[in-house]
Amino acid sequence: MIGMQPKVGRRIVILGSSGNGKSTLARALAAQLGITHVELDQLFHQPGWEPTPTDEFRQKIAAALDEADAQTDGWVVCGNYTSGSGGLHHERADTIIWLNLAAHVFMRRLAVRTVRRALTREELWNGNREPLTNFYSLDPQKNVILYAWTTRQRLQKQYEENMSDGTWAHASVVHLTSPRQVNDLLASTSTSSASGSTPTSSGSTPPPTRPA
Repeated sequence: MIGMQPKVGRRIVILGSSGNGKSTLARALAAQLGITHVELDQLFHQPGWEPTPTDEFRQKIAAALDEADAQTDGWVVCGNYTSGSGGLHHERADTIIWLNLAAHVFMRRLAVRTVRRALTREELWNGNREPLTNFYSLDPQKNVILYAWTTRQRLQKQYEENMSDGTWAHASVVHLTSPRQVNDLLASTSTSSASGSTPTSSGSTPPPTRPA
């Protein structure tokens, strides 16, 4: 983690491989700070898992951030989409949180989550559900576990470069590498934030106290 007491602003981007707990942390921070939770997966995946065209996706992101600024004076965006988004949410962020947990931690979480979603037929975004058959697919575009495993090194390299080459110089960067650091961040944010704020969320459920 960069700094003993990282400063968290009101325009936050959370990055990291699937299974690191981006959405869970985003919901928790939105509740603590009284800001809007923007889920990029919800903006990108149309019914039937149809992807949103790039230009339309960027327009959706811009509109969601503008609406959040107007309604709650802040937002927390979770999701990578570094190329498809054009980096819009990165540029407007005052805080970038990179969840970079050990592979055995996030892969175990991801496997459990994937099976649970498939067995319970949990609705994710716009009526979409994860079929159990994807769990056995060798196609990374269908199997989220395989996708996370095959893309983790690329994301690692990209985000390390962003930290060192000045790409993220405009924002406070928080690099979290363990569940304990995530919990410590939430604890410090909770003590410094005003109580009683109600976040606006894009269809998300109420957040738990700590990320799973």
